[in-house]
Amino acid sequence: MHPAPSSVQALSDLLTRQKRAFIAEGAVDADTRRQRLQRVIDLLVDHHGALTEAIDQDFGGRPAGFTLMNDVLGALASLKHARDHLQGWMRDESRPPFAPYDQLGAKAWIRYQPKGSVGIIGTWNAPLYTLFSPLASALAAGNRAILKPSEVLPRTAALVAELCAEHLDPLDVAVVTGGADLAEAFTAQPFDHLVFTGGTAIGRSVMRNAAQNLVPVTLELGGKSPVILSRGADLGKAAFSIAVAKATNGGQICISPDLVYVPEASLQAFIDALSAAYGDLNPTVAGNPDVVAVVNARHLARVEGLVQQAQALGARIESLPEECIVENEDRRRPLRVVIDPPQEARILQEEIFGPALVVLTYETLEEVIAQINARPRPLALYYFGDDAQEQRQVLDHTLSGGVTLNEVMMHAALHDAPFGGIGASGMGHYHGREGFLEFSHLRTVFQAPAHDPRREWGLLPPYGEHFLAAMLAQVTRD
Repeated sequence: MHPAPSSVQALSDLLTRQKRAFIAEGAVDADTRRQRLQRVIDLLVDHHGALTEAIDQDFGGRPAGFTLMNDVLGALASLKHARDHLQGWMRDESRPPFAPYDQLGAKAWIRYQPKGSVGIIGTWNAPLYTLFSPLASALAAGNRAILKPSEVLPRTAALVAELCAEHLDPLDVAVVTGGADLAEAFTAQPFDHLVFTGGTAIGRSVMRNAAQNLVPVTLELGGKSPVILSRGADLGKAAFSIAVAKATNGGQICISPDLVYVPEASLQAFIDALSAAYGDLNPTVAGNPDVVAVVNARHLARVEGLVQQAQALGARIESLPEECIVENEDRRRPLRVVIDPPQEARILQEEIFGPALVVLTYETLEEVIAQINARPRPLALYYFGDDAQEQRQVLDHTLSGGVTLNEVMMHAALHDAPFGGIGASGMGHYHGREGFLEFSHLRTVFQAPAHDPRREWGLLPPYGEHFLAAMLAQVTRD
């Protein structure tokens, strides 16, 4: 077993060897793809205990059951779905040839071929899922891959590298470890495709670096995902769903609700319902093993700073279940609800990514839609209400990566539907057949017939007197 490469030269050499192996192998059959996916599945099944423990230690408090649900089972679901469906996805797709060749025996089809070597940069909030779920799509498409775990979780990154080196062929799947400098160099390598999960600002840097080698990118970013509570919404149901979302991973999820739009007349009823629902989930915070800690002191200071600045500007703050005294080393915090902060508050501009939530009151749905459209496109949008016309109005007049109606975050769990962003929340997607297509080259093949009629029809030079007239006759509106 060899340590994971941590230098730029070692990374470059590894990528070169993967690319050579890819070229030497040629076509990658379905059995080979399934075997590669199964090895990753076996790794996660055999070592889930050590992985969940490493993540708990890195976070300073993250329940093993949650890590199993969110990271291990989420990744396994993606890997198994790809394993079980890739053979059908791989089949050539026939396309009709154009006239007159369609009448002369020509054929045309699309081949779905792997691109080569895919670079995948994971993030700390879902450290296994953001590596292995896109890897499922990449391997299903027949590619090789190099993974870069987040350095924010050093124990987890080191263990992922160790396990992959022990159980996987590095020419199929390899792991490199290192800090921001290596990540910067990683995104400038001549991969055949690059996947990055993280913040929008770094996503721009990733795209700039990838452009040096014209590497196509899949960017899974974030943004301020809004929730709209219609006037007819069940406030209890909505409050419970939002409480569950904000209690999940301490709000450290890219599709976690950031903004909740509530009819002005329903504000206090919603706050009361949210307080009750969150209190049922987490009756206490300090030392509660069910509460996920903020990942490190820097992120905690950032979230606390957003709330404190809004409060200094006059926003009302509610702490759920209540304010509490925490020990210096405990990074668990109550959910801070920031109500109607002024426009200059940073919490209205920056993605929260932690145990805080903004609640905004509104009078008309049109003003809510206008506010959502005035911000960068979010990764997710949520609507609560049963008015079909209002649902259509929201869907028709907004854009987001995905949508869940009368719940939150559920759309991302679909294995056979694409997950991804739009605009500032990202580009590209993985999951299901669309993920397979993301990492495949769609190669058009035209097979010519034995006979080419162009010369006898006067379509090749020297052009006859009827050539121009024949072309003009086809310029029609039909």
